[in-house]
Amino acid sequence: MLVDGMALLFRGYYANAYGGYIRKTKAGLPTNAVYGFVKYLLDACREFRPTHVVCCWDMGSKTLRTDKFADYKGNRPDAPQDLIPQFDLVKDVVSGFDIPNIGMVGYEADDCIGTLSRQLSSHMDVYILTGDHDMLQLVDERVKVAIMKKGPSNYAVYDPETLLAEKRLTAQQFIDLKGLIGDTSDNYPGVRGIGEKTATKLLNDYASIEGILENLAELPKGVRAKIEADVEMLHLCRELATIMLDAPVNCTPEQCVWRPEQAKIAALFEELEFNSLVKEVGKLIAVS
Repeated sequence: MLVDGMALLFRGYYANAYGGYIRKTKAGLPTNAVYGFVKYLLDACREFRPTHVVCCWDMGSKTLRTDKFADYKGNRPDAPQDLIPQFDLVKDVVSGFDIPNIGMVGYEADDCIGTLSRQLSSHMDVYILTGDHDMLQLVDERVKVAIMKKGPSNYAVYDPETLLAEKRLTAQQFIDLKGLIGDTSDNYPGVRGIGEKTATKLLNDYASIEGILENLAELPKGVRAKIEADVEMLHLCRELATIMLDAPVNCTPEQCVWRPEQAKIAALFEELEFNSLVKEVGKLIAVS
């Protein structure tokens, strides 16, 4: 199981900041995001029973994509002050579970996950745990994407068949979709005026961006004009949307065996005042 660390951490932060209350230790260290992260991680381990686990992280806001498009993710607000000290703390907790923390400066966690999914799927089936639909482009016969939904143990799991049935697209076409419609959360525009419904129909009819461009004369005049006006941005946005499969990261199956030590984790949780989670870990280990 490849874990999208930031997706779980941010979700944990906002799920455990009720009415402005932030969980803290007696010493004043904020822990609400880390607490939520651990809850989500344990839930996924119960659900998917992984034999191996890796956690991937973003390593700063400057990446190869911001070099290509300065406004990439430029609409994102700064992290809440209470969350900042938890960025390092959560990695310590992941290490306490004997799970590798993997990230690379200049690359996003997505690129690390994409690369490791290809490396590790040659040895075993892979699940990607995330809240990010961009990861759907990584689906293949041995890689499933588990999208976290609202509530515990609630996941939308995609393999090639369910992706095609629900989204009417293949994993490769999902990249082209993002090139056409852009992504407001990542702040790149795609082709102005082309929405998801139109883009999906174009890809169903012509298979790819190349197929669409080769058949521009067949398109309705308005659609053709929009694409012609933004063709350079179309290619750039597809490039921004493409998760790299060759990032300079590596993890062998032997390095990521899921074998948590209860005593080690109990000591860590006691320090963080996560006493209610000690029993959850114990139950999980007992059935592993």
